[in-house]
Amino acid sequence: MRLSVPHALAPACVGLALIATACTNEEVGSSPEDHEPQPSAGAEPFEPVLAPRLLSEMDLDDKIGQLLVLTAQGTSAADNAAQIEAHRPGGLIYFDANLEGAEQIAAMSAGVQDLAAEQGRGVPLFLGIDQEQGLVARLPVGTGFPDAMAVGATRDTELAELRAATTAEELTALGVNLNYAPVADVNTDPNNPVIGVRSFGSDPDLVARMAVAEAGAYSANGVVPVAKHFPGHGDTDVDSHSGLPVIDMPRDRWEAEHLPPFKAAIDAGVDAIMTAHVLMPQLVGGEDPEPATLSPEIIDGILREELGYDGVVTTDALNMEGVRQRHSDGEVAVRALEAGVDQLLMPPDPAAAVSAIRGAVEEGRLTEERIDESVLRVLALKEKRGVLEAEPVDVEGAAAVLEDPAHAEAAQRVADASATLVRNEGGLLPLAEGDGVRVRGVGAEEIAAALTEAGMNVVDGAAGEADAVVVGTEGGSGASEQSALVASARAEGLLVVVVSQGTPYDLAAFPEAEAFLALYSSVDVSRAAAARVVAGLVKPSGKLPVDVPAADVEAGTGLTT
Repeated sequence: MRLSVPHALAPACVGLALIATACTNEEVGSSPEDHEPQPSAGAEPFEPVLAPRLLSEMDLDDKIGQLLVLTAQGTSAADNAAQIEAHRPGGLIYFDANLEGAEQIAAMSAGVQDLAAEQGRGVPLFLGIDQEQGLVARLPVGTGFPDAMAVGATRDTELAELRAATTAEELTALGVNLNYAPVADVNTDPNNPVIGVRSFGSDPDLVARMAVAEAGAYSANGVVPVAKHFPGHGDTDVDSHSGLPVIDMPRDRWEAEHLPPFKAAIDAGVDAIMTAHVLMPQLVGGEDPEPATLSPEIIDGILREELGYDGVVTTDALNMEGVRQRHSDGEVAVRALEAGVDQLLMPPDPAAAVSAIRGAVEEGRLTEERIDESVLRVLALKEKRGVLEAEPVDVEGAAAVLEDPAHAEAAQRVADASATLVRNEGGLLPLAEGDGVRVRGVGAEEIAAALTEAGMNVVDGAAGEADAVVVGTEGGSGASEQSALVASARAEGLLVVVVSQGTPYDLAAFPEAEAFLALYSSVDVSRAAAARVVAGLVKPSGKLPVDVPAADVEAGTGLTT
């Protein structure tokens, strides 16, 4: 496995000849007049050569196209020919429906890049994906790592780097050069419906360390990382896919709890940042604030001027309801650019977005110089990460990269280190080798198979044959059937081991269980890790990366055996 895994993120900020320096160490909240932005200590200056030349040769249609990242169509390059010809986009984003197998994905990537080379100025595409790992993973092939919260439980930045570097090698083999990861949100609301295990935890410093480690590993291995979702999606109780979350939080609390990971990523020179479709009225003031994605006060004001960030800023998906409630799709595109955004991700009507942007330029609402700023950032990042002069994808060799046994070993290593034993009354775990174990609930089949492989006596018969019951849960605090499984086992007089595969907040839902093991993920390697802990093959070493208020348990809790 040929991976470059740095111990700290040190790529350059996107330093542009025509734009200000990318990064700064100035304190949040200070006036931009008080401090000129300075390069961060870990960043090496990058001066693009090809990007300014390309920009000077572009017409307005070419420029507007570079601002668009469109949803890929179908499963072949031919399925995307029409939209590439019509809009000359800066990138495409892949979803499950586009992805079938390694050779197909690699061939599609190679094909759409060929099509892009034939249009306009022939600028190669950013080919992006949401391959966060765990809950949000689009690839149907390759290595399945645990979710970010599991990585947070390890407290080990080298494991964060390993997860990102391995993922990056697989994406590169498929021709994917940008990943909408890592998640830099701090999950402070246990009822958050959209972040949860996608976050590294509830401690802003822990999240900062892990996010910076992963971003550095992605960029060092040929994939552009995108830290998301600024200014923070971790304290929401509404999913911005279906509504507009409102976070009525004082600025000082936001600075303390949700800004640190983004500040750390900016100081380290992160390539790109994604905005959040969240409303934070106390950050912007005024009587009629816009969602962060459309807010000049948050993007140009806080992110650009106060934090000194001059890298690429992308919207979250523009087909989400959190950003479509007040304006037409074309108007949303214009307002995002007015706010300081560079790339428009998944505009639901690309033609409307292009028309609205062109109209705004013709009317003087947006200047072409403003468009040039964003296009230059995009082109400079493509140059910096080798996209403009990338080697062709090895279509036939892609599958072999994804099937590297070292990748599976890396995923299991992360999962084993993340398993967190929160409760172990009477020293129940590990179970004795001859104990009869019944397995029920979420992931029962996979956990039972892993227990058998670990040498345990898995039974599925009458009550008298079992000594203990392993109950798999996921979101158990709201699932009565999972509680019923635990109650049924206790009624039979059996010892209960709860294996939680979602957020650990359901700890309070199972007070009668003798043992509670948190995995933070339902991927195969996490379930295997649970079996290895139950069987005594692995000593649990994970620590809770979040507080569990309902159970009065603090982050950092973790037992061993």
